[in-house]
Amino acid sequence: QVQLVESGGGLVQAGGSLKLSCAASGGTSSNYAMAWFRQAPGKEREFVAIINSSDDSTDYADSVKGRFTISRDSAKNTASLQMNRLTPEDTAVYYCAADPLYVRLFRPDTVRSWGQGRQVTVSS
Repeated sequence: QVQLVESGGGLVQAGGSLKLSCAASGGTSSNYAMAWFRQAPGKEREFVAIINSSDDSTDYADSVKGRFTISRDSAKNTASLQMNRLTPEDTAVYYCAADPLYVRLFRPDTVRSWGQGRQVTVSS
C-alpha cells in the first residue's frame, strides 16, 4: 500500500498561483500513476489532473485545462500540481491519489490510496 503526503496550498487572491506537492512512499510507488482530485464544500469529490508513470502523459478536467499543470519527479516519487490563474471556484480541499493502474484514477470511487488533503482557498 502506498502512502501519500501532500504539502503546499493555502490562501491566494483570484488570479494568483499556488503549488501542491505529493510525496509517495511504500510499495513500488515509482510505478504508480498519480492524480489530483478536489472537493468543494457541499460538492462531490472530482477529478482534476493525472500523470501516467510509463510515459508522463497527462490529462486534465476541462475546468482546469490551460491553468493547471501536473508533473512528477520519478526519482523522488513526487507529483506536483501547479495552479495558475486561480478563481474562487477553485476553492476546495485537494487530494493526491496514486495507483498502479492508470484507469483507476479518473473516478474517486475507484481510487484506493488517498493523501490527507490540502486546503486551497481563493479569495475574490
